[in-house]
Amino acid sequence: MISRIDLRGDALPKGGALRDLLPRAEFDVEAALEKVRPICEDVHHRGTAALIEYAQKFDGVTLEQVRVPAQALRDALEQLDPEVRAALEESIRRARIVHAQQRRTAHTTQVVPGGTVTEKWVPVERVGLYAPGGRSVYPSSVVMNVVPAQEAGVESVALASPPQKEFGGLPHPTILAACALLGVDEVYAAGGAQAVAMFAYGTDECAPANMVTGPGNIWVAAAKRYFTGRIGIDTEAGPTEIAVLADATADPVHVAADLISQAEHDPLAAAVLVTDSAELAEAVEAELETQVPATKHVDDRIKPALAGKQSAIVLVDDLEAGLRVVDAYGAEHLEIQTADAAAWAARVRNAGAIFVGPWAPVSLGDYCAGSNHVLPTGGCACHSSGLSVQSFLRGIHIVDYTRDALAEVTHHVVTLAEAEDLPAHGAALKARFGWKVPS
Repeated sequence: MISRIDLRGDALPKGGALRDLLPRAEFDVEAALEKVRPICEDVHHRGTAALIEYAQKFDGVTLEQVRVPAQALRDALEQLDPEVRAALEESIRRARIVHAQQRRTAHTTQVVPGGTVTEKWVPVERVGLYAPGGRSVYPSSVVMNVVPAQEAGVESVALASPPQKEFGGLPHPTILAACALLGVDEVYAAGGAQAVAMFAYGTDECAPANMVTGPGNIWVAAAKRYFTGRIGIDTEAGPTEIAVLADATADPVHVAADLISQAEHDPLAAAVLVTDSAELAEAVEAELETQVPATKHVDDRIKPALAGKQSAIVLVDDLEAGLRVVDAYGAEHLEIQTADAAAWAARVRNAGAIFVGPWAPVSLGDYCAGSNHVLPTGGCACHSSGLSVQSFLRGIHIVDYTRDALAEVTHHVVTLAEAEDLPAHGAALKARFGWKVPS
């Protein structure tokens, strides 16, 4: 059901050579880019008419307008299952606790007497958020995108989610209810690359956004790449990933259940166990054989995900080698199920989020840990972070110098300008002092 990669015995290679030995899903955004380009430009030129046409073509629904009526949001919240509402409210409450602590304040540094640099933090003015609507419905992604944007102080928040034939062309009602709970009243029935294009270019219904965030399929990722530079993005999210670093103390029942929990997202989802215990590997394999048939989405998602090239059990000599492997892999979600798990977690450099010990499974982070579940995939955790309040803030430096403070440093500026053969840079300072460099 899941393959093995045996890295025991020989010295582990370094850098990219080690990464190349590890499992990874094939996710060719560049190839998808050529297919989304005409869709994006069609939305640019035809706006809402193009969105309505693509809703018919891709989603099988007939729309009269793309924006969701306010009454539909109110109805969805009124009809929401009380237990689901309570769970969403708790997820929102915990996310706000964590994200409120991420706010940044302006700070002024006196560089020299009379010379200061202030860094102030300004939220982007408008963001477009994306909530997937394919194999599953993700109201949790609404929470994870909206809360940090609101806590950052973003003035205008809009959300898009694919129209659903089952619900009369509206996004899934649980998505709409989550928006209503969060106070987001600008919602659009649009999915895929066309939704990203709507936010990037704007239409007669939807004002253009400065930034687009949220997970999606390969077409969403390709559209984000297409518009990078025109708009800000969080990341080109690929298939979800879980890696588990475990030793002989780990419970194979827990490990197998956690691998399955991510495999049920998508047939391209990655499930990787890194362990120095052959006995644990065998026990987890046995648990997978028992647990997989007892769950849902077995044949269309879980079995293909576990059997795919992106999933494996990786055997290593010891946990030091295991740590090198998980750092090279850079998982979206990394569980540490070892003795002294907190100490090993503290040494991890590359992961979107780290889950410590047997009582912090990835599923907790997906919904109610308070952390954010919009995280870097495809190894991008070695250079990128998950979504946070900072994602929606821009740092701006404010430079304030007096005449004397400028005079004191002018000779250095002129020297450096001339060293770079940019004499006009130096002349801009000389002009302020009668074309003589102050002594």
